[in-house]
Amino acid sequence: MEKKKYNRIKAVLAEKSTLSKDLAKHLEVTDETASRWASNSAQPSIATLFQIANFLEVDVRTLLVSNLQS
Repeated sequence: MEKKKYNRIKAVLAEKSTLSKDLAKHLEVTDETASRWASNSAQPSIATLFQIANFLEVDVRTLLVSNLQS
C-alpha cells in the first residue's frame, strides 16, 4: 500500500534550493522533525504550516496536496 502524501514540503524545499536542516533551524525544531514533515512521515500543525510557508515565501496552499482528484 502506498503511503498517503498530504504535503509538498519536500518538493517546495527543492524548488527553493533549501534544505530541511535550514527549515529546522529557522523553526527551532530538530532536523529529524523537519525531515519527517518533508517525507510525509509526520504532519506539521496548521500554525506550523503557515510558519513554513512564510519561511519559504510561498502561499500556504502550495505546501498541501490537493484533496480533489483530477
